[in-house]
Amino acid sequence: MQRIYQSFNRQTIMQTFGAKLGEVRSGHVEITAPILAGSLQQHGFAHAALIFAIGDSAAGYAALSVMPEEFEVLTAEMKINLLAPGRDGPLRAVGSVEKAGKRLVIVRADVFDSKTKIALMQGTMVPIKA
Repeated sequence: MQRIYQSFNRQTIMQTFGAKLGEVRSGHVEITAPILAGSLQQHGFAHAALIFAIGDSAAGYAALSVMPEEFEVLTAEMKINLLAPGRDGPLRAVGSVEKAGKRLVIVRADVFDSKTKIALMQGTMVPIKA
């Protein structure tokens, strides 16, 4: 799982959002991020870009956690349902693998603020040779 920590540390967007890697295990990755002044939308809630970014990364790293060492993953598609405004931080994205295949990995991510689930995401990751 060391490669997940190393890869996460190279993601400058995660640094911009102040995101931190939390629990990492096979098929499961958590990422937290504060709701910074620079990641708000016009009503003062967490911007959907922040929610999407940490959810996509959590799901992608969950996929990577079940891949052989010589593979990386790329997001092919990701759907997001925004369920509630992100009001109180930090946000927490919980990524998991639904089904891992040789050509496609189906993933999901649930994103929470401090009180409630604010987003549900489902997507497809594509394994690529590193």
